[in-house]
Amino acid sequence: MTTLDEKIKSWAEHEGFQQIGYTDVDLSEHAPRVHAWLARGFAGEMGYLKRNLEKRLDPALLEVGTCTVISARMNYLAPVASENAEATLADPQKAYISRYALGRDYHKVLRRRLARLGQRINDEIGQVNTHFRAFVDSAPVLEKALGHKAGLGWIGKNTLLLNREVGSWFFVGEIYTNIPLANLSAAVGSNDAALVKDECGACKACITVCPTKALVGPRDLDARRCISYLTIENKGPIDPELRPLMGNRVFGCDDCQLFCPWNRATVVSSETDFTPRHNLDNSSLLSLFQWSQAQFLARTEGSAIRRINFDQWQRNLAVGLGNGPADPAVIDALRARRAQASALVREHIDWALERLGGSR
Repeated sequence: MTTLDEKIKSWAEHEGFQQIGYTDVDLSEHAPRVHAWLARGFAGEMGYLKRNLEKRLDPALLEVGTCTVISARMNYLAPVASENAEATLADPQKAYISRYALGRDYHKVLRRRLARLGQRINDEIGQVNTHFRAFVDSAPVLEKALGHKAGLGWIGKNTLLLNREVGSWFFVGEIYTNIPLANLSAAVGSNDAALVKDECGACKACITVCPTKALVGPRDLDARRCISYLTIENKGPIDPELRPLMGNRVFGCDDCQLFCPWNRATVVSSETDFTPRHNLDNSSLLSLFQWSQAQFLARTEGSAIRRINFDQWQRNLAVGLGNGPADPAVIDALRARRAQASALVREHIDWALERLGGSR
């Protein structure tokens, strides 16, 4: 006879998830660290991390009645994106975009499939007043802590969820439900949660390679220095002291993953939704900088890159160009765009021109 656990695993695999796990809603052991991190100001301008903090630390407050969280993992690294990642990062004329953002917006992909999975479970239980709600990086949810408790991996020194078999190139999403599933096996497709221990050991690769030294210690990230924060969450000017350290990274940063030993044996994804679009895994900084706003909107439609606006896009690319070679074509493009640029973009164009030896 097929158990509920086996059915859920089968349904999850059908939806494209490589692993799921269950956990209760007790996150009390994480609360002191979260409060301390916020008190140090490391969240920068991400005020949403402080809002609804009680709900973030207690799933039952976010979705009343929740007693079980189903945490699900989906690999996202496309084969071509895996092959050219380090080569792109090493080429100062290319634009490096974080691998997670090259294809379709993961929020849409995972949330839709989690909702279907939740509905299947709900239908199977068939009891009155059961309910579920799916989340993918879209609400006050302590995702990595829940993933760890559900047995998907451990939280590494780079603050990411690490899995012994596949490293960290995966998305996670959650289903909050009032169905008591936590007494099922702790993780479908992996070891029991109690066996998922910290395996970073003495390694400090992520801390060492971080371009802006945002990792101030193991599992201690000052987001205000993180390139992902600077290029995405930050809406204003980028700190001039940090600009030279950003290199050609124009949307996010993957260094703490690229150089993590647990990602040496990369497991690529067969999910076509995550296949790079518009050659974004291998485009020049100059070609992207020359996009019009209409082109930006058209070519990033349905992409996680839409988390930023056109001004932020140009700001980031201007920094990348300023960190590259003094190509006359680049200088001409910066000068041409300056006249019509916003004050934010113009500041970064001027910085780039000064770096490249070009007059305004």
